[in-house]
Amino acid sequence: MEHALSILMIALSAGLFLYAGLIALDKTMALVPKSHAVGPKDKKAYARQFAKVLAVCALAPAAAGLVGLLAGNAVLFITLIAGFIICIWIGTRLMKQVQ
Repeated sequence: MEHALSILMIALSAGLFLYAGLIALDKTMALVPKSHAVGPKDKKAYARQFAKVLAVCALAPAAAGLVGLLAGNAVLFITLIAGFIICIWIGTRLMKQVQ
């Protein structure tokens, strides 16, 4: 049970990568939550960019899980928080390209 959080972070990351892959393959707004509130001009491009943002956000728990396996839970949380801050910054820059 020592590495339970690391395994959970890796599983969360895998789930986010699968979800991003489904959106990227489908290329429709059907799998994007609250898609009725967004009015993009090109819906396929928006779905692709949303999948990219999800994939980038999935990198934070993946990195935290791998670091947690090697260094422990305290470093896992620090890596996770820093990773999400970086991912939010990258994600906002990616989504500005579509709108």
